[in-house]
Amino acid sequence: MTSTLQHGGAPCSSEVESLGERAAEVEKRPGRWLALSVLVLAVLLVAVDATVLGLATPYISEDLNPSGTQLLWIGDVYSFVIAGLLVSMGSLGDRIGRKRILLVGATVFGAISVLNAYATTPELMILARALLGVAGATLMPATLALIRNLFHDPRERSLAVGIWGATASAGTAVGPIVGGFLLEHFWWGSVFLINLPVMAVLVLVGIRTLPESRNPNPGPWDLISVVLSLVGMIGLVYAVKEAATHGFTWPTLAAALLGASALYGFVHRQLTMPAPLLDMRLFRRRGFSGAVLADLLTVLGMSGLVFFLSQFLQLVQGRSPFEAGLAELPAAVGAVAAGLIAGRAARRFSVRAVVSGGLAAVGIALAVLTTVGRSTGYPLLGAALLVVGIGAGFSFTVTADVILSSVPKDQAGAASAVSETAYELGAALGIALLGTIVTSVYRDFTGPAGTPAAAHESLGAAVEASTEMPPHAAESLLDAATGSFVQGLQLASGAGAAVLLATAAAAWFLLKGQKLESSNLYGD
Repeated sequence: MTSTLQHGGAPCSSEVESLGERAAEVEKRPGRWLALSVLVLAVLLVAVDATVLGLATPYISEDLNPSGTQLLWIGDVYSFVIAGLLVSMGSLGDRIGRKRILLVGATVFGAISVLNAYATTPELMILARALLGVAGATLMPATLALIRNLFHDPRERSLAVGIWGATASAGTAVGPIVGGFLLEHFWWGSVFLINLPVMAVLVLVGIRTLPESRNPNPGPWDLISVVLSLVGMIGLVYAVKEAATHGFTWPTLAAALLGASALYGFVHRQLTMPAPLLDMRLFRRRGFSGAVLADLLTVLGMSGLVFFLSQFLQLVQGRSPFEAGLAELPAAVGAVAAGLIAGRAARRFSVRAVVSGGLAAVGIALAVLTTVGRSTGYPLLGAALLVVGIGAGFSFTVTADVILSSVPKDQAGAASAVSETAYELGAALGIALLGTIVTSVYRDFTGPAGTPAAAHESLGAAVEASTEMPPHAAESLLDAATGSFVQGLQLASGAGAAVLLATAAAAWFLLKGQKLESSNLYGD
């Protein structure tokens, strides 16, 4: 924060009074760490829910018998809706109250989880996942915005953001482990019902511990902007995913054009409104825009690894879902450890050194993974995942802190939503672009006579097809398919490494001179 103390002048009485009020404000929040524990429950839940569906998909497919298109929508519609509504819901929280929208969203999330668990048709499952996306879009921006308003001391806020990020990373790792355990012992709906007790605790404790905060002069919640944002993000993400799967067809190009037009209309409208849903002037701040861009490109580069590694561990190396989840644990351990000390490291060295160093470490680890093969031992995989987790933990924690500290508290919800939207868009682009590399390489394998065409669509389909072939032909098919899949994974890891190393270099320049606040009173 800027004050006349930084410029050598004496503070006036109003400044001294303001400083005293801010110091008192810090002391007024004795329950802030308990409140943080409520917020991380929400983060944990969203992170777990994002990972368990992938494990449950084969069971859902067998039970509900969806078409190929319906199965894709079951997997994608949740992220589509979240990406389209994050900015709108973040802005709504700034207007009606972040505590209110978090508790309402959490209650709805729990209720819709029951609908997901007991869906009886593919159409009902798609609707349930879409509604879950609406509720999920309220949670992540509200949690970060409340952290911004709970922790007024910058050092405490950095630690709180680190815990927040560490919990998200832990949830990503816990999801496959818990999901794998549940799927081995219960029916597929159980992976959704685990949301209920967590949501109950969140709501009951949150009512008593979370402070309410909102923008005192919010302006109206513009529904036209909401629609433009939703259509723009869904159109763009849908076009990217469809182009990766089916190429540039006319429907895909139409979706891309619609999405781009809607986003242009959204930006233009925000620039002309007296009280916009999202203040586009935030992007003029180099620290803010640099942190958002770094997040987007980092997730883009890493998403291919995250998406295809589970398939590699299960279908290539023959691990069970539970074992595959445990195998991915080092990434979460590294992210948790790095997240807790990232703020201190950024103050000790510099923001750009920690962010760029973390991204470079992830890039190097991905480069190492270009050497993996079917018989690669776990020590190499585990070590690479640990480095990925450490690098990502440092980078994501510090960029989240930069984004939060570079905006006024009144705009914390919208700013947090921009950060989360960058994650969603980066994941969609990464899975689409890097997935294209894996898929195009995989489809070219040469199987034995009698190999069905479906076996060339995915490694899972090839494994399923092999169960209906003679032993010698099945072994030949699996050998060709897994070899081709591993080759695609190697190339995708190399592309991801290039993206991460380029992002590290860009962050070094974009975050030049960026600092985390050290004192709430004097900004030194």
